[in-house]
Amino acid sequence: MNGLARLSSLRTGERGGAADERDRKRRRGMYILPSMFTALNIGAGYFAIMQSLQGSTLHPEHFDYAALAIAFAIPFDALDGRIARMTNTTSDFGRELDSLADVITFGVAPSVLAFTWGFRALPPTMDSALHQKILQFGAFLCFLFLLCGASRLARFNISHDPVPKNPGRPGRKYFVGMPIPAAAGVIAAVVHFFGGIPVSMAPVAIVWMLLVGFLGFLMVSTWRFWSGKELNFTNRQPFQWIVLFGLVLYALVAFSDYVLAVMALVYMFSGVLARLAYSWQRHRKAAHTPDVSGTTTH
Repeated sequence: MNGLARLSSLRTGERGGAADERDRKRRRGMYILPSMFTALNIGAGYFAIMQSLQGSTLHPEHFDYAALAIAFAIPFDALDGRIARMTNTTSDFGRELDSLADVITFGVAPSVLAFTWGFRALPPTMDSALHQKILQFGAFLCFLFLLCGASRLARFNISHDPVPKNPGRPGRKYFVGMPIPAAAGVIAAVVHFFGGIPVSMAPVAIVWMLLVGFLGFLMVSTWRFWSGKELNFTNRQPFQWIVLFGLVLYALVAFSDYVLAVMALVYMFSGVLARLAYSWQRHRKAAHTPDVSGTTTH
């Protein structure tokens, strides 16, 4: 009987060891899943850079392809972190790889696209001195966009529960500064809205220059931007989310130029308006606060 018991125990241990080995292999496979989305993110950024370099006045479709690649990379960037948290496969390697991917796809790629689309295609027949100044200052602001985006990522990686300078509703989580994918999305949305046809007039190039610089400022600012982290896609009645997702997907396919531009610009101006509203409320509150003598200041 003792021999049979030992044999049964050995067989049980073998089955348990095999099950543990299968669990370890399954676990390693789950770690690969979020990294695959990060790899798609990097691939989209590389494709966008290559297309931006091939774009010209005669071939504006390459600029449009670059813009769409950056836009497609945004959900990849959102999914890799969410999948890693859902499968409990977060790791230091994954976080570092995700940050490097964001620098490439949402830093280098949009800065190259912003320069090639907004400044490189200006006609050489315009005033040579003005043409040179726009090219130089445009290149500097595109570099500044990249630098601000990398700084925004570095600040995000070392911050724990940061509080924006203009706090919002209690209990809600906000991004401090405009996220770099959103800033890159604004550049991509504007280029796609114009069908990739590059800028050919100096006044438009100057406006583009101001927008690129302003996006860089928003990324390193301490203003609040909606994070969307309170959205819950795992509730028991997902029908509403399915319908909403279907409507958004249809709108993106049918009217991508308008929908992407509206979404990107609304998100950008939401942070600006939130900061202005907070400043106005503080000023109004200070104007009606009694001073030490008991009188109200105006």
